[in-house]
Amino acid sequence: MASFHIGERTVGSGSPCFVIAEAGVNHDGDVDLAHRLVDIAADAGADAVKFQTFDTDALITADAPKAAYQIETTGAAESQHAMLKKLELPRDAHARLKSHCEQRGMVFLSTPFDPPSLDFLAVLGVLAFKSPSQELINLPFLRQMARHRRPMIVSTGNATMGEVDAAVRTIEAEEAPFGLLHCVSQYPAEAASANLRAMDTLARAYRVPVGFSDHTLGTAVAVAAAALGATILEKHYTLDRRRAGPDHRASLEPDDLAALVRDIRSAEAALGDGRKRPAPGEPEVGKAARKSLVAARDLPAGTVLDHDSVAAKRPGTGLSPALTDMVLGRRLRVPLAKGALVTFEVLG
Repeated sequence: MASFHIGERTVGSGSPCFVIAEAGVNHDGDVDLAHRLVDIAADAGADAVKFQTFDTDALITADAPKAAYQIETTGAAESQHAMLKKLELPRDAHARLKSHCEQRGMVFLSTPFDPPSLDFLAVLGVLAFKSPSQELINLPFLRQMARHRRPMIVSTGNATMGEVDAAVRTIEAEEAPFGLLHCVSQYPAEAASANLRAMDTLARAYRVPVGFSDHTLGTAVAVAAAALGATILEKHYTLDRRRAGPDHRASLEPDDLAALVRDIRSAEAALGDGRKRPAPGEPEVGKAARKSLVAARDLPAGTVLDHDSVAAKRPGTGLSPALTDMVLGRRLRVPLAKGALVTFEVLG
């Protein structure tokens, strides 16, 4: 399976899961809060922080309706255009946020939603592009992004396999490295809708790094995705889920984000290399917990061992009960007291 690099980090099978802390628009248009979110992600151990870059006028018509979840979280009084206008990240804030991320050892990412924003991020020098699920069918936009030949992380929410295939062909034609994120475009999404096995479908079909953009509540589904081999994991987070805004409700709070990163690292460490063998420390436990062949009663020298003269008891420091058939019929060279270990040295 192909892999690619984002800065010094390798993204792909066999490398640590690339964890993207999705700040998105949870800064609520407040640049100081955006910087606080950078520090929260760094303290949690995330690999990258991702914001969203858009020009509301280039993105949406003035009368476009809100999605149902946006009405639930922000009300129906204002239009989607008015809501998003308040959430634009100022252009002049991007460079400072990028520098802040780099100072904290993280990758700065931001999702462009329109061609001018894409061009802006390219000039800014982002190491990779993140394409949102909504733009998967916008093949000209994907083509424009791919022509920069920087790594692309492409979300596939609300998409059929045919739509994914068309997007993949578009990106491959421009020879840009890319990975795919399985995603369920609901905010929040139900765990029962996560369909994490679709990650394997994408990986087998395209042989590229595959991960999961998680919109479910809590951390369980994200950790399960990491355990199933997600090479990239994206999760929304916020300072406080009670804040007013479209995405806070489906986001993690700081302590939960830190717990998520810890659990992802534990899950991927637990996967191991697949070889079945005792783990370090297990043989020592086996000495106390496994059984050995012992004398079932006091046995004089010359006794021919049979089923009645040997027993399997702890500790596991002698001959394994697996060797019973090898021991039966052998004659004792010396006497053995009841409970004494049967060893090859005492056998004739």
